[in-house]
Amino acid sequence: MMPDGAIRHPLGGDPVGRLTYDAHGRMAVQFMRRERPPFASGEMRGGTVEEMKAAFHGYVAYYGTYTVDEAAGTVTHQVEASLFPNWVGQSQLRSFELSGDRLTLTTPPTPAAGGMVTLVLEWERETGGAPER
Repeated sequence: MMPDGAIRHPLGGDPVGRLTYDAHGRMAVQFMRRERPPFASGEMRGGTVEEMKAAFHGYVAYYGTYTVDEAAGTVTHQVEASLFPNWVGQSQLRSFELSGDRLTLTTPPTPAAGGMVTLVLEWERETGGAPER
């Protein structure tokens, strides 16, 4: 959510991804714009600057450990590795709300898009079959 209350979808209206928390305090998350353009060269490291920029801007991934503060309604991700290098070694705080099979994570105001934004991520528990997000 933008400071003016506008809602934006930086990864499109229908991103795909996976968020995993295990019983040993480990977590991992990956999500992306569903229709990212492929590199014309077909090589993983052979994209043009514009292709690499679009690939980076269309994907979020990190992993590490997590702790939950149920009383405060927060989960903290301690980032060990991330596509965004600034998060490595940092803690990422999220408020959470769990309702049935839906988990909503909300960030505190975060620098993005030239200002401070609040990110709201909604996840559904996988119930079998191919996960969608």
